[in-house]
Amino acid sequence: MKAKKALLKRFKITGTGKILHRKAGQNHYRSKKTGEDRRKGRKWIEISKGETKKIRKFLQLKV
Repeated sequence: MKAKKALLKRFKITGTGKILHRKAGQNHYRSKKTGEDRRKGRKWIEISKGETKKIRKFLQLKV
């Protein structure tokens, strides 16, 4: 089974094996958000352990 290309674009894998994603809701309606909220949206967030297992399966990474 080939790796899902859409997931490769949306997630980043660290050297230690953690899987990170960007915070959702950052494309529009940003004017009503505070500067603090906009800055927080730029960061990568680690996903939960349960989700990590599912995403690794689709990305063809060893568990």
